[in-house]
Order: sequence, then C-alpha cells, then structure tokens
Amino acid sequence: MTGFGRGTARAGAVEVTAEVRAVNGRFAEVTLRAPRVLAPAEASLAARVRERAGRGTLTVTLTLADPSAGSGLAADAPSGVGAAAIRAAADRLRAARDAAGLSAEESPIGVCDVLRAAEGAGAAGPDAEEAAAAARAALDDALDALDAMRTAEGVALAADLAARTDALEALLVAVEARAPVRVAEARTKLAARLATLLADAPEGSRTPDPARLETEVALLADRLDVTEECVRLRSHLAQVRAALAGDEAVGRRLGFLVQEVGREINTIGSKANDPETAHLAVAMKEELEKAREQIANVL
Repeated sequence: MTGFGRGTARAGAVEVTAEVRAVNGRFAEVTLRAPRVLAPAEASLAARVRERAGRGTLTVTLTLADPSAGSGLAADAPSGVGAAAIRAAADRLRAARDAAGLSAEESPIGVCDVLRAAEGAGAAGPDAEEAAAAARAALDDALDALDAMRTAEGVALAADLAARTDALEALLVAVEARAPVRVAEARTKLAARLATLLADAPEGSRTPDPARLETEVALLADRLDVTEECVRLRSHLAQVRAALAGDEAVGRRLGFLVQEVGREINTIGSKANDPETAHLAVAMKEELEKAREQIANVL
C-alpha cells in the first residue's frame, strides 16, 4: 500500500526528522538514508520499519538538525559537523597555507579538505545515543502517520473488495439456478438426438430404451454437475468477507483465497455446456481479476 509519513523528535540537544515513503511490494524492503552518527543504529531502525510496516517498498530519510545554523543536515553529510565548525576549519586551512607561504593556486582548498579538517579537529557533534533516541521517536511518529494514510486507503479497498465479492456471489447464485435447467435441457437434447438416429432404423427398433436413456442422462448430469464447485466457491467468498472484517494484515490470505476462487470458477467454466453458464463463468473471471488487482495493494 502507498503512503507517506513524517515525524520530528528531540532527545537532549539533538533533533531528528524522519520521512517514510511507501509503495506497493510483496515483501518489506527498506532503504534507509541517515547521517553517519546514526550508523550504529541503522540496523535496529530498519528492523523497526519492517516490523511496523509489514509489507511494501519503503524509503526512510532521517535528517539531523544543525544547531549551529538552524538548518537541516542532509543524510549524507558528515556526522555532526555544523556550519560554524566547517567555517572554522576552512579558516584554519587558509591560515596554515599562508603560514607556509603558499598561494591559492599552489595549494587549493577543496570542500573535502575542509570537511575532513572539521571532523579531524574534533568538531563538536551530536551525541550518538541522543541521536538514536531522537531518530526512534521521530520514526515512530512518521510510521504512525504512514499507518493513518494506509488505513484510509485500506477502508476504500475493503469497500471495493466487498462489492466485488457480492458481485461474484450474485453470479454464483445465477449459476446454481441454471444448474437443474441445464440437466433438463441436456435430457431433451439427448432424447431428440436419439430419435433422429433411430428414425431410419427398422420399425421394431425405433423406440429408445427408457432405462438406457435415463442411464445416459444420469451420466451426463454427473459430468455437468457443479454442486461441489459452487459449495467450495461459496465457502471461499465467506472467508474473503471474514478476512475483510478483521483488523490484521490479510493481503497474503486474500491472495490465497483469490487463487482458490479462480480454481473453482475455471472448473465451473470447463463444465459449462450452454452459452448462458459459459457467459456467467466469464463474468466471474472478469470480476475476480479486478479483485486480484486490488488485493495486490493490500497488506
């Protein structure tokens, strides 16, 4: 399921903002971008996301506030190096170059040089434990917001799937109502076919054996019977409704049930011996495919 969540939290002197973006996916795949100060906590933070999110492809961005400049420190910036520390490092490098009597052309100072100098000088950075605590709290807030958005989407999906389940059941009722009519029609067609075949037979053998006719009708009715398929299909639809009424993640269960529903519909279609039943089976497959597409979005 898709969704977005954002949260901000502070622990001690450290403030962290977390953003979580989720798109559909069969498994829980987490990509986490965070400042290096949070590197020791990355595994536990990613596990927290997988536990809360369940399924989906999730991108998590953690941003550490820069107290010296009041702006955000990007996830790929050095851990805890603020603007003031960077400026001080640049000043020290320039002073060292001047003291050595070198010109700017002879010894250019690059951004990487400044950042390494700022880190090497022991520039004051955030406490790792405080950063991890703030990240966990911010991440929980972001995941709460993501859950709220996913829940709203889930309500809409559940309503659509319930409507499609009702449509499938209505088609099933039509198949069940058609079943005895199919057998009666098959009996009439079989009797007419036998009468045609016997029309040119000798006078004494033109009357079909009633017992043999009934035996053939019984065998034909058995081949056309879809009672078992209809019973199983009705059971599967009831289980779909029960799953939609629950609060837990049901995406995988619904996926399995849709597969079983499709199996019964295919069997009903293969036993159809008349256009009307075949049409009903096709309509059921179309409705099922729409439900299958929606279930791909369910956790």
